[in-house]
Amino acid sequence: MRHVVVTGTPRASLDRIDALAAYGVATVHEALGRTGYLGPGLRPAWPGCQAGGNAVTVLCWPGDNLMIHVAVEQCQEGDVLVVTTTSPSTDGMFGELLATSLRSRGVRGLVIDAGVRDVAGLRAMGFPVWSAAVSAQGTVKATPGAVNVPVTVGGQLVRPGDTIIGDDDGVLVVPRADLERAISASAARAAKEAAAREAFAKGELGLDRYGLRERLPGLGITYVTAAEYSHGA
Repeated sequence: MRHVVVTGTPRASLDRIDALAAYGVATVHEALGRTGYLGPGLRPAWPGCQAGGNAVTVLCWPGDNLMIHVAVEQCQEGDVLVVTTTSPSTDGMFGELLATSLRSRGVRGLVIDAGVRDVAGLRAMGFPVWSAAVSAQGTVKATPGAVNVPVTVGGQLVRPGDTIIGDDDGVLVVPRADLERAISASAARAAKEAAAREAFAKGELGLDRYGLRERLPGLGITYVTAAEYSHGA
């Protein structure tokens, strides 16, 4: 691993990121063919977390948050810090003090494939965080890593400047080059969901709306009465 801090990484416009984030993680994920999801291991530290921004990536040594402090200087308005470690770690590498520092630079949130602490403080200040763990275990500041290099989180490649969106359903990465396609695909998906929501509110069944009923016999699904079932029919 090269111990580098890459500066001047390209970023997408925040108005376009905001347009995408408004659709929510689940809708965008479906619209893009179920790609980019960072997995169920990253959960919001408090209910109601929501953010979208440009990724600033950080690669740390387990139990060492030196490079998070280094990365703060590279952050700017509308960024989301994405942190991972060279091997699995659940230590509380981030808390209220670092969140305060990031907020002063306009950072919108944190995604960390490790632990966080000071959850009550993060919730009180409304700073969105998605993490793999919550842990009071502290860290040292001694081992070099890297900032703004490609990293892998939840099996997904995250490059600096990619779009990150997060909400109660988890976190999604969209490559910067795919942002406009993601917005148009999500708009179409949202319109489809709106039509289905209206139909369901009027009593239509998903079995009929999605053409599932006629597929049931081919899957070996049959309907029997309670009496027939009790007699082994």
